[in-house]
This record gives sequence, structure tokens and C-alpha cells, in this order.
Amino acid sequence: MDVNPARIVFNKMHTLEDVDKEKLPQHVAIIMDGNGRWAKQRGKIRMFGHENGVESVNQTVESCAKLQIPFLTLYAFSTENWNRPKTEIDTLMKLLVNALKRELKTLNKHNIRLRAIGKIETLPSKVYKELTEVMSKTENNSGMTLTLALSYGSREEIKTAVQQIATKVKNNIISPENIDETVINTHLYAHFLPDVDLLIRTSGECRISNFLLWQIAYAELYFIDVFWPDFRENHLVEAILSYQNRERRFGKTSEQLN
Repeated sequence: MDVNPARIVFNKMHTLEDVDKEKLPQHVAIIMDGNGRWAKQRGKIRMFGHENGVESVNQTVESCAKLQIPFLTLYAFSTENWNRPKTEIDTLMKLLVNALKRELKTLNKHNIRLRAIGKIETLPSKVYKELTEVMSKTENNSGMTLTLALSYGSREEIKTAVQQIATKVKNNIISPENIDETVINTHLYAHFLPDVDLLIRTSGECRISNFLLWQIAYAELYFIDVFWPDFRENHLVEAILSYQNRERRFGKTSEQLN
């Protein structure tokens, strides 16, 4: 029977000690999905789910820092999320500001640098100010890079990069024949990030939802049925163990790798 490695179910509770430190993904990206449905199951409003999802963020960041994973990127707010009810958007922005204020000390304690990708200039002024302040106060940290995708959409990211490159071609700064993957990557929001090795999505949905489309070209995808507020360290470990049990061929054959 064929087994889908993206949906492997482990029979025992795994811990960080079970992870092979020699085969760690360098860049983990997470689509944090299911807050609203988690709240609905409990007869609560959607905001209750978002509030409880904050603890999952904290645990995931700390677990990745303990494993010394160099890059963690979290899909926090998409360009499409601006279409949600204003009350929900306001709550999400308030949660973000409070989290940034509260977690600055923790970020510095764990030597974590905070960065952001997306059209962050479109965020409310209070959020933008707090975000840029925390990024500035952690910019010299040399451990894990935690990146928040805020007001982010990958198609918008690629479109903007194409426009910038086209302008440079028009002004004879770049020759069309010199446009390669490196040039394109340099013009992306996420130009400072390596390609994603492991992409995790919670809540059972099997979609990418316009997230890091360029960067996940050869990422291993892992979908888990757990809603984001219930996502804990053991779930992260299961995703990493699944990743470590896969053969990454990058277009080659198994024989070539061996």
C-alpha cells in the first residue's frame, strides 16, 4: 500500500530529541490555518481562535529556536485577508501589536532576528511602527531569522519584482539576456530568505493559498488535520520527521543520489 508522506500519522508522541540534527530543514514555512473553525467548534466567535493561536506561535518559534533551524516564516496575514470583516481585522492587528510588544524580550533572549515580507507599508500605522521597532531592536541577533508574512501575497510579490526588473531593462540597467533566477530572486520581498525546505499547513486544507510560490519550488509539503490553536511541539516534530524520511531528488533519480 502506498503511503502519502505528507499525511503520515505517528503512533507515539515524539519530542525534539527524536529529530536528527544532521538532517534539519534550513527553512520551515507555516500556513497557520484553522483559528476560526477551532473557535466555531467551541461555540465561540472567530476572534477567540485567533487569540488562542498566539500560544501556538510562541511554542513553534521556541521549538524551532531550540532545534537551531536557521529560518522560520509564518503566514500571518495575507493580502486577501483585508477582505475579512473589519472587526476581525482590527482584532488581528491588536493581537499583532500586543505580541510584538510582549515578545521582544523573548526574541532577544533566544537570539532571534525578526523580519517581515509583504506590503507592510499598508498596515495600520500603529502596527507598522511597532513592527519596524522590533525588527530594528533585533537586527543584530544572529540566531534564527523569524519572518512574518504580513499583507503578503506571492503573486503580488512576483508582479512587483517583474515591474522593477522591467523598469531596469527599460533604463538599460539590466540586459534582458542577463535576467536569471538570481536577478528575479533579488527583486522579491523575500530576497533575504533561502528556498523553503518544509512547508506545513494546519487544519486539513491542502492548498498553498498564494504563499511563497517562487520559494517553494522544491519544498516538501506537509498537511496536518490539527487546527492551528492546537498545534504544539509534537506536531512540529512529526512534520520534521516526515521531512527527514523523504528522498529529495531535485529532478535527479534515486540512483544518481546514491
